[in-house]
Amino acid sequence: MAVVSYTCVSLDDQNPALQLDALTAAGADRVYVDHATGSTMSRPQLRLALVQASADDVLTVWRLDRLGRSMTDLIAHVNELAMRGIEFRSLTETIDTTPGGRLVFHVVRGPSLSSSARSSSTGPRPASPRHRPEASPSADLRS
Repeated sequence: MAVVSYTCVSLDDQNPALQLDALTAAGADRVYVDHATGSTMSRPQLRLALVQASADDVLTVWRLDRLGRSMTDLIAHVNELAMRGIEFRSLTETIDTTPGGRLVFHVVRGPSLSSSARSSSTGPRPASPRHRPEASPSADLRS
């Protein structure tokens, strides 16, 4: 098992030292660093890290936004890793899919809310039969 690490920094104003120190402290065997700007940047080192990682390896990033530029992108990468048998760790958010920190990666959507969350969002629930006020016997006699 190898710990393959990836990070990305801006060409202009970021120094990768903090991220590299954290990745090294987390056991990085190989570190891939992209130096680029913009959300649509080309990330050749990420592509290389993904190609080099193999089953039973762990891809480690300093922060989630280093792996995916959008939630869709992030989910696609994590799903691809899982299909290839590669674990994933994000140090800053403490997300860990390795056996020691198993995480089931889900996207929470409206239909998947728990039944208690759904019922509380639709207003108060009706009182149970034992808590409903009983009709008084005198009300029945007046009819």
